[in-house]
Amino acid sequence: MATRNNIHQPSRRMGLRGRRPGGAVLEMALVLPILLYLAFGTVEYGYYFYVKHNVQSAAREGARAAIVPAATVSDVTTAVSNVMTAAGLQSTGYTTAITNTSDVAVTLSSVTAGTAIKVRVQCTWGSVGVHPLPTTLGGIDTSKMVRGSTVMRKEG
Repeated sequence: MATRNNIHQPSRRMGLRGRRPGGAVLEMALVLPILLYLAFGTVEYGYYFYVKHNVQSAAREGARAAIVPAATVSDVTTAVSNVMTAAGLQSTGYTTAITNTSDVAVTLSSVTAGTAIKVRVQCTWGSVGVHPLPTTLGGIDTSKMVRGSTVMRKEG
C-alpha cells in the first residue's frame, strides 16, 4: 500500500517515457539561426554607428583646424587623419573636402574672417565595415556612403 507521500509522485519509469531525447537538438537547430542573425545584425549596425561617429568627429576636428587664421589644407588633412587613425580607420580610403556652405571648394588662405567653412569627410561602408550579414539578409549595402560634415566660421 502506498503512503500518502508517494501518491502524487510519478514513478521513474513514467518520467522517462514522456521525454524525447532529440527534442532539444531540434529546438536548437530552429532557434540558433535566428539568434545568430540577431547577434550579427547587432554587431554590424553597432559598428556602423561607431564608424559614423568617428567620421563625424574627424570632420569636426578638421573644421577646428581650418578656422584658425594661418590654417592650411595640410593642417586640416592631418587633423582628420589623426582622428581616423585613432579610430582604426586610417587605410580605408576616406576623402576630405573643404568648401563653403554652398559646397564650392575654397582656399583657406583667401577666406576672410567670419566666413563659414565646411569640412566633409566621407567613405564607403564597403571600405570600412565588418560585413557579417549579406545585404539580402538585412546587412548594410557596401556602397552606402558614411559621411560627416561640420560648418564653423573662420576666425580673424
